[in-house]
Amino acid sequence: MTLEEFREKAQDKEWAPGWDEIEDAFRAVYGDQEPQHFGTVITKRAMFGGPEYLDGYSAYQSPKGYSHVVTFGMSELYADEESLGKQYSKWGYEMTIKLKGIAPADTVWAMNMMGNLARYTFQSERWFEPGQYVGSSQNPQSINLGDPESKITALLIANDTEIAGRQTIYGELLFLQLVGITDAEFQAVKADRSLVPKLLENLRADYPDLETDMRRTKNYI
Repeated sequence: MTLEEFREKAQDKEWAPGWDEIEDAFRAVYGDQEPQHFGTVITKRAMFGGPEYLDGYSAYQSPKGYSHVVTFGMSELYADEESLGKQYSKWGYEMTIKLKGIAPADTVWAMNMMGNLARYTFQSERWFEPGQYVGSSQNPQSINLGDPESKITALLIANDTEIAGRQTIYGELLFLQLVGITDAEFQAVKADRSLVPKLLENLRADYPDLETDMRRTKNYI
């Protein structure tokens, strides 16, 4: 897209090319399914001095038995001439999570957690990459997995198993999946990060799309 073409499209105040890229990526997997969308309160967004750094979330119902949630706001969403042609679209990714046996309407707690992680990135300027892990002992204000009785207490970061990254007019956009893990698994990879690929491989034997099962008690490492 040339600069002239961009400026012409940007005259439409409703044009959100980055938002469209996210929806197009999910449409490639979910077709014409209309997800449940949850927008954040505009007056609570960071641009107005509030704590919300994301504009919203969408939750799709996978035929494989899980809700597939994606964030909107880690990448550049709207018409921004200064962001054209960069290496990465803002932080270069959106976060996803797959919640086994949980309906889209019941995923708000996960969205709140993702909002906390977004706030951490924007405020600390420390972003996430595949192979990293996040535990409540590291970021107690960031991790709240919704169920105090669950053995799932930490997260691994992986590339989404279904949603492919893409090149946008603002640069690269990846989809990083949050994978719920037990404290025992977290302690193992924290002690030896080289165990991360093995843990993911073991998980995929029973959870082929690395879906998070909040009822899981088995350890995979």
